[in-house]
Amino acid sequence: MTTVSGAAASQQTAATAAAAPRKTTGIASDFETFLKMLTAQARYQDPLEPIDSTEYSAQLAQFSMVEQQVQGNEVLEGIQAQLGLANMAAMSGWVGMETRSAAPAYFDGSSPVTVSPNPATIADTVHLVVKDDTGKEVQRISLPVSAEPYQWQGIDDDGFAFNPGSYSFVLESQKNGEIVLSDTAETYTRVKETQMRGNEVALILEGGSAILASSVTALREPTAATS
Repeated sequence: MTTVSGAAASQQTAATAAAAPRKTTGIASDFETFLKMLTAQARYQDPLEPIDSTEYSAQLAQFSMVEQQVQGNEVLEGIQAQLGLANMAAMSGWVGMETRSAAPAYFDGSSPVTVSPNPATIADTVHLVVKDDTGKEVQRISLPVSAEPYQWQGIDDDGFAFNPGSYSFVLESQKNGEIVLSDTAETYTRVKETQMRGNEVALILEGGSAILASSVTALREPTAATS
């Protein structure tokens, strides 16, 4: 007749419990079951193969540590969620403001979009590449090698206004005819809403695009825009 020693059975139980973290209620229940099993094993142990008291204590301590760790993680998650809500409430004041970030900007058909170029210092030629919401290039504009803001009027090369929608801007810095840097240019876009996404605050911009609040590099009043 084959038997399983108390030590081997308790090892298997402890390993299974430690390998799969659960919620506090689940671990508490498993902990009680674990204690009952250890008590039963101690009561009905084979006198010829008694349970090693050192191993017995180590398994009990290991399971207790797992329980405490999961409880601690849940407390930290709760604190983090509360901090996130506090941040969202604080950033609700950003609604209606214009944020600068490397995100598509919404063109309403008439108001210019402020683009903040940041060309490579070694560049001798700079081009602003405008793309529509499908990623198609719709315009290419030559700019001075400068970090001065540029007001994109939303007028094509034939003098017609582009359709309202989201447009992205890529700045190409060239040296001797070769591109040395191609990077998304930052634009100013009005904030319509703040949301919690996971533990971070997201800003919903005009046009529907979303960015993390941590990606914003500048904030201004809408009246600061130059027409």
